[in-house]
Amino acid sequence: MDSLGQDNLQMGSLEEVAALQRQIFDFLGYQWAPILANFLHIMAVILGIFGTVQYRSRYLILYAAWLVLWVGWNAFIICFYLEVGQLSQDRDFIMTFNTSLHRSWWMENGPGCLVTPVLNSRLALEDHHVISVTGCLLDYPYIEALSSALQIFLALFGFVFACYVSKVFLEEEDSFDFIGGFDSYGYQAPQKTSHLQLQPLYTSG
Repeated sequence: MDSLGQDNLQMGSLEEVAALQRQIFDFLGYQWAPILANFLHIMAVILGIFGTVQYRSRYLILYAAWLVLWVGWNAFIICFYLEVGQLSQDRDFIMTFNTSLHRSWWMENGPGCLVTPVLNSRLALEDHHVISVTGCLLDYPYIEALSSALQIFLALFGFVFACYVSKVFLEEEDSFDFIGGFDSYGYQAPQKTSHLQLQPLYTSG
């Protein structure tokens, strides 16, 4: 495999690691929509790696097409957590399909965060409690936005690599020399020449 294919494999491996760590934190936060999107992304990255190893340009094209959707999804995540426009984090159905009050694992576990339960709060629902989070060095919306920005950065590089490698594979397929090449159709074996002259043979009848 050439250096270009190895670079594409390294990029795919980096995307795989980034997607897996994000999947873990989304599982901890019970965010079902990101979990589903992360799963699809992991499958697409595996497909891209397989296409690189097996020299399958079609798989790389599918992988590149998915990366376009992946960039759009992560752009939406950034807008959601930063509450751009009409987006609001109070809408649980967007991330958790309205099955959980959890929004982000980093809300309570961010760097430097101090979680204090608020006892006897009127805002507490059944089987839930209200907490106060203070002292965070970086609030969870910005952590989620930075994570999505990293995914976009990796996806853009992956898209460029996938498009270029698939183009190289297609060119190699078009110019592949099948058993002697296309010029073999015009090939003619050299004819043997004989210096002996044939003379008629007369027999008595």
